Amino acid sequence: MTLPSPDTPLYNHPLPKIEQWLRSQGCEQSKDDRHCWVVSRAAWKAEICLEIDSVRVRYINAAEGARDIHRMFQYSLSRKDLDEAIFEGP
Repeated sequence: MTLPSPDTPLYNHPLPKIEQWLRSQGCEQSKDDRHCWVVSRAAWKAEICLEIDSVRVRYINAAEGARDIHRMFQYSLSRKDLDEAIFEGP
């Protein structure tokens, strides 16, 4: 199953393709909240949730003083833009 072009807005991806994309980035689906995914990198950890109208990202203990950083991204952004915005870290 190939993914649509990286320049395709995320809203034009069927859910199985979005899940495939998240897995390809090393994300693991939450067993408790099936719409949420967790990803860890060397410098940060994040929870990514597929909400009704946007992708919500919470970088866990990412800021000074162990604060979480929250970001929201619209599905109208391309997968390429979301790759850069989400997976390059907080």
